[in-house]
Amino acid sequence: MSTAAAVTCPKCGYLRKPSDTAPDWQCPACGIAYSKFQPPLERARRLVAPPRAGELAPHWSIDASVWSLVGTNLLALGIAYYQDWSTVSLMLLYWGQSVVIGIANVFRMLALDRFSTEDFTMNNQPVDPTPETKRKVAAFFALHYGIFHLVYFGFLASESHGAQLFAPWYWLCIAGFAANHFWSYRYNRDLDRQGTPNIGTLMFTPYIRIVPMHLTIIFGGALAISGTHAGLLLFGALKTVADVAMHAVEHRQLALVSGN
Repeated sequence: MSTAAAVTCPKCGYLRKPSDTAPDWQCPACGIAYSKFQPPLERARRLVAPPRAGELAPHWSIDASVWSLVGTNLLALGIAYYQDWSTVSLMLLYWGQSVVIGIANVFRMLALDRFSTEDFTMNNQPVDPTPETKRKVAAFFALHYGIFHLVYFGFLASESHGAQLFAPWYWLCIAGFAANHFWSYRYNRDLDRQGTPNIGTLMFTPYIRIVPMHLTIIFGGALAISGTHAGLLLFGALKTVADVAMHAVEHRQLALVSGN
């Protein structure tokens, strides 16, 4: 007869009895090992919690923020298809997403408690990891990134006439991207606080996310088939793949950097 104390199974809720003959580590009713079972809520928390210092970010296939990003991109593509947007109009939506990424990155740099300036210079001079340096880097990034996006906006608005900027569907998609990147911002902010991320890495990483847009603008005639659903879906699919790939690389790289 088992002498184990009364234990409630975290899976089926069975209250262990003194007369049960199953091993102390096993639920007599459903057979699971108490120590290995994770309730759904705990599993969900592990999916969205940042890795501990020195750990790799979770594989993209089980990263909830990745699937949230995929879902938001699919929502945007569906709305663009339903509303018969042009490829350039869809690019204007992705411009809005890129602006959200930039804003989140400014807040992330300003939220740093500890950071490294190794191999990072300003005006060809090394800098110390001080609050003043943090504010200067965030301000420089905001200015430089902002100028890039003003140029993008001028091109895209002139090509699409900016009509969907006044459409509620456009702002619904922007809200979806903002929610996803706010989630990512909080994830990365918590990860930053576990280590000493390099502020230079944080400043340059968002530029990777605008490469697909930049290349599409340069080679727009070859990559985009304006006015056709095929071109719309092709561009959206390529952008989504690039978005997810860069998101996964960013999380994995910065998880390693923050853990150093």
